[in-house]
Amino acid sequence: MNSAARRIGRTLALVLPVVLVLSGTLAVTRVPWAAKTTEPQVLAAASGKVAAKAGPRAAQDVLRDRLLVELQEEDPGVALTHLQEATTARPSLARHCASIARALGRAAVAKYGAAHRAQAFSRPVCDTSFASGVAAAQ
Repeated sequence: MNSAARRIGRTLALVLPVVLVLSGTLAVTRVPWAAKTTEPQVLAAASGKVAAKAGPRAAQDVLRDRLLVELQEEDPGVALTHLQEATTARPSLARHCASIARALGRAAVAKYGAAHRAQAFSRPVCDTSFASGVAAAQ
């Protein structure tokens, strides 16, 4: 009797974790992570917090994305000129100017493959943050 209970205990100790892991994996794969519908999606999360819907993007994020696309299509000089014009037109963007210029510097190095080619477009926009982005990407 004692050995039978011990054998059942060992079997459960080996099988139960496998069953729990597999059932958890199957439960997560059944969640519609990338459904194409506009219905709210069910997410498996440990926290009880509800994620807020994505609101409108911040002006600096829109500007950064637009300038990065412009850098890829034309050259960093044009993007830096437009960054300077945007910060002059909207002074609220001035505090984000340095981070945007650094991102442009890193993107320029990625585009040209060499820091010296990207550095050729450097100008004193936002306290030479473009040059520090180029240097950081090396």
